[in-house]
Amino acid sequence: MKLKKSILFILALTIFTTLLIGCIKKQGGDKEGSTATSKEYNDNGYLVSIDWLEKNKDNNVVILDGRSKKDYDKGHIPGAINVPWQDLANIKGKAGDIGWGIALDKENLSRKLGELGIDENTIVVTYAKKENGWGEDGRLAWQLKNAGINTKMLNGGFDLWQAQGKEISKDVPTINSKILDINKIDESKTITTEELKKNLSEYKIIDSRTNKEYGGATKFGEAVGGHIKGAISFPFDQVYNKDGTVKSEEELIKIFENAGINKNDNIVIYCTAGIRSAYLTEILKMLGYPNVRNYDASYYEWATTNSDLIEK
Repeated sequence: MKLKKSILFILALTIFTTLLIGCIKKQGGDKEGSTATSKEYNDNGYLVSIDWLEKNKDNNVVILDGRSKKDYDKGHIPGAINVPWQDLANIKGKAGDIGWGIALDKENLSRKLGELGIDENTIVVTYAKKENGWGEDGRLAWQLKNAGINTKMLNGGFDLWQAQGKEISKDVPTINSKILDINKIDESKTITTEELKKNLSEYKIIDSRTNKEYGGATKFGEAVGGHIKGAISFPFDQVYNKDGTVKSEEELIKIFENAGINKNDNIVIYCTAGIRSAYLTEILKMLGYPNVRNYDASYYEWATTNSDLIEK
């Protein structure tokens, strides 16, 4: 009887040890995967890591915080300047009016960016919040890149910065204004309502809002619910890992291909006001998709002017 109990004890101990080792190996594998993703996005022209920012922040870098002033005032990355997307957009009138929310023209953008201490030699790093965020860092990056400014998004945003216990400041930095004269805005990265309507069937149209908005929910005062005729639903936050960092390029390409979004498509992305769609535009450009446009007038304007071309 004692021998039998001893054998059972040894067997149970062996099984427990095997399972424990398996769990340890699995945890180690997850960490290695995270490290690989982090290295991949240290600086690829679109995304930079926190480590990169800490090492380069004093090398002619301007950091733009795309969150609301309320969030910024609670604490931000030291040296960051608060620039909500609305500061660089036409917000005269009300949402839904023709031209509301679209990017500023080159003259006004030149003046605004110069006041922020940005010129043609500046490296700009944008960030926002990832949990319950709108991809404001992507909107800023998209707009500045179109103007020829070297702009990158901070992978993981403020959420990851805070989670890693990095320094947070409430000080508002002193800005040394510069003179900037933008030569031209790259119009190939955007599209007007008229052009989209005229060539609607030629584009793969992506709705980057939530599935509920795609299905007809009017959460932000849209004139009518639904989505642009023929659009496919692809909520923009599918590109994130749980910690707010961007998934690996291999994962992203697989996700987009499974959604029917391919590199040979002529792509137009929209959301409510061209914010989430701008972020997704930057991700697709990063992946090498050559023909991607952000419709910055987006659903606000489309719902007002083309209600006959809306589906639910």
